[in-house]
Amino acid sequence: MEKSDKPIPEEALPPGVIANTGRVAAVQGPVVDVRFPEDEEAPAVYDCILTRTFDNRKITLQTAEHLGPGLVRCVSFNETLNLQLGAPCTNTRRPTAIPIGDGCFGRVMDASGRPLDEAGPYDCPETVPIRKPVVQVSFDLKKKGREIPELLETGIKYIDLLYPMIKGSKTGVLGGAGCGKTVVILELINNIVKAHGGACVFTGIGERIREGNELYYELEESHLLPKVMLAFGQMDQSPGARAEIVNAGLTMAEYLVAKNKDVLLFMDNLYRFIQAGQEVSTLLGRVPAETGYQPTLASEVNTVQERIRSIEGGGSITAMQAVYVPADDMTDPAVVSIFATLDGVVVLSRDLVQRGMYPAIDPLQSSCTNLDTNVVGRRHYEISQQVIQHFNKHNSLKRIVAVIGLEELNKDDQKIYKRAEKLYNFMTQPFTVSEVFTGKKGEYVPLEDNILGCERILRGDYDHMEAQDFYMIGKSPRI
Repeated sequence: MEKSDKPIPEEALPPGVIANTGRVAAVQGPVVDVRFPEDEEAPAVYDCILTRTFDNRKITLQTAEHLGPGLVRCVSFNETLNLQLGAPCTNTRRPTAIPIGDGCFGRVMDASGRPLDEAGPYDCPETVPIRKPVVQVSFDLKKKGREIPELLETGIKYIDLLYPMIKGSKTGVLGGAGCGKTVVILELINNIVKAHGGACVFTGIGERIREGNELYYELEESHLLPKVMLAFGQMDQSPGARAEIVNAGLTMAEYLVAKNKDVLLFMDNLYRFIQAGQEVSTLLGRVPAETGYQPTLASEVNTVQERIRSIEGGGSITAMQAVYVPADDMTDPAVVSIFATLDGVVVLSRDLVQRGMYPAIDPLQSSCTNLDTNVVGRRHYEISQQVIQHFNKHNSLKRIVAVIGLEELNKDDQKIYKRAEKLYNFMTQPFTVSEVFTGKKGEYVPLEDNILGCERILRGDYDHMEAQDFYMIGKSPRI
């Protein structure tokens, strides 16, 4: 095949943009150096540059840094195989942009706005840059009082009782490999979108292609796909695409919020965003921090989290973020940097996974700032505190019981221990998204039934029953 010396066609550029052509100076994996004439304007950082391989495959580059007069270093969003030295490159003179509009519902795109579902071009009126300056929040000191937060019922017992979600909040699901983060996120999508409707944006960051494929067809079968926008930067893509897919998902959410919609934003997995940023930082030759992560770790995480915000008098973004915990180390710098920005943290325990307690949420490591009487009410708050107290007592007694046996405890401790065992089992729940694996029909448990079941266990109404009777049930049994 002949080498092409032609630049990207003018029609591929945004309206009113004059082509500025450079040449590929070096290709080092996903990092590409491009040289532009010194007498012409060089691309700005984060500007999009388009080029093609010798087999006519389109390559999207994003400017990362300036190396000298007319020489810029870029990160590719695509595989750079067959990209030749001296290949013509066109500066679009604008940041990477994606098509945006209601035509994105039910569609799948990557970080550069390329459709991944083979369903043709998007029916969208405009393209919007995925990177925007963070708008500073202005404080109105004359404004008194706060809006009453609106509780978002999920149908998942643990989350509704101990880690309630409210509209506009940010909740993280943290756990090691194989603890069930994605299953919890998928069940939340299934329950919340079905129960509350509204718009949903799912951002898959560096995750398995199989999971994205399964999610797409599950949404299609349950007729939820027309309500969901999907953005995927899968694990087979370049680190540049995996790092920027977060901004593509946020751009979709911001578009919907501007239309006064309440948006559910799901991100799976935010750790992969940090990992992709680390790869890009290493490829660009930046000196890592002492912990091995990129020196800009905190600012990268905070820039993303600052874009997840609600508009006064308009729509809201309620974010649910899965976070992989490397080696189950909760003190990992990447996990800590995300942890500090969240309203609620749901931690998954490997010990509970091994015991078959699904969802494997550890109530003693998890926390939530929304668990407040002003948000959930007095009765809900008091029962949740009693449940946590029982879990704490059970944790302090379980080693003693393992050594001397349950019968050697005093009667009060025996009662608390047995009730805590029932609570642990009652908090397990069959999920709709895991029906095919468990054979049990998934159950959505309303908040009132959830509180009532815990209240009856704490009161002793079920003292005559065994803890196993509460395993994998939905609502509490009748007395």
